[in-house]
Amino acid sequence: MKQESLFTQPLHTPLADRVRPRNLREFVGQEHLVGPGKILRDLIDRDQLSSMIFWGPPGVGKTTLAKIIAQKTKAEFVTYSAVTSSIKDIKALMKQAEANRDYGQRTVVFVDEFHRFNKAQQDAFLPYVENGAIILIGATTENPSFEINAALLSRCRVFVLKELQVKDIQKLLHQALERGFTYPVVITDEMVDQIATFANGDARVALNTLEMVVENSDRQADGKVVVASDLLDQLLAGKAIRYDKNGEEHYNLISALHKAMRNSDADAAVYWLNRMLAGGEDPLYIARRLVRFASEDIGLADPNALNLAINVYQACQFIGMPECNVHLTEAAIYLSLAPKSNAVYRAVMDVQADIKKTQNLPVPLQIRNAPTKLMKDLHYGKGYQYAHDTKDKITSMQTMPDQLVGHHYYKPTTQGMEAQVKQRFEAIKRWHQQHDPH
Repeated sequence: MKQESLFTQPLHTPLADRVRPRNLREFVGQEHLVGPGKILRDLIDRDQLSSMIFWGPPGVGKTTLAKIIAQKTKAEFVTYSAVTSSIKDIKALMKQAEANRDYGQRTVVFVDEFHRFNKAQQDAFLPYVENGAIILIGATTENPSFEINAALLSRCRVFVLKELQVKDIQKLLHQALERGFTYPVVITDEMVDQIATFANGDARVALNTLEMVVENSDRQADGKVVVASDLLDQLLAGKAIRYDKNGEEHYNLISALHKAMRNSDADAAVYWLNRMLAGGEDPLYIARRLVRFASEDIGLADPNALNLAINVYQACQFIGMPECNVHLTEAAIYLSLAPKSNAVYRAVMDVQADIKKTQNLPVPLQIRNAPTKLMKDLHYGKGYQYAHDTKDKITSMQTMPDQLVGHHYYKPTTQGMEAQVKQRFEAIKRWHQQHDPH
């Protein structure tokens, strides 16, 4: 079976492939991995590869690093696409790799979009990685912790590739202008900077944009192509926000929103909320998270926070996007500036821990319901004290299971309105200390 080759070129080679770095000296970015003396650079230079995963956003150099490795390694280098390969294909390759090993030949298998393999396909690699028949290099834009089987992941070293900086992309663009075209291209530094910023850390987007603007510009009589600023402005008008509603970035941004509000940073909360909306997030998802935050991080320090959050959720249901972005922003600002207390949340965590340890403790007889004669004969409800019949509207009756008497879960703070709750809470506690028989 003929495998796809990393070196197969289409008839019209895109600029991104024409100027792809051929070695680590030309490679731009990822200094923390391939800078002088860094571990990945040493592994490549010494050809001492082990199974590894390249994890990073699109256009940061994952495939380019694989091509550099392919040129330097003495091993047989095979590339697979997770989109088109089947288990049958994988097993055929593994069989060949084992045969190569018997003759002392290593096999390096590069799999792009590795997260697209299902569990069965990933499992097909495992025994061959374990016995050393292959060295696996997988590239993925998704968090390996979620998308790669734990057994396989534990046998691979994960290298995290970072989003390229604007200065990195500027360097790539200038390199492309020097050796990517067969004719001179006239473009201002300001326009190069615009493209680098527009790319949002993705070198492929930057190079594709440069190629598009050059190919659509007019060629002068002397053979030069002069890029017009108005043409570039048209191409950059529709900049897309990178946001995967089902992937890690989804959880990163909602985490950022939650933690910004918790830290009372209204500006950051407004930014992260609107970043999610710009990326196409469901406003009701954000509204639900705000409702949760109102109790988890504010609670009784400001009971109105929950009312506001629920009202905003209903407003989002009623009018939808784009109008409800104002309501969500109002809620994020209010929740950010509200006094904070996690006392309610901690009470939930503490009581859940006790429930897990004690399981099904019986309800004390005095507070059981007794609708039948048999239940009354079994003393259900015997000794029940009706709080409304007492002067202080409190009784000394035990309402906790016997094993949990004395356990306290809600511990109010002095933040906001919870300070008043704390006063009432402590007054009740003092009453019991004075009136409870035990």
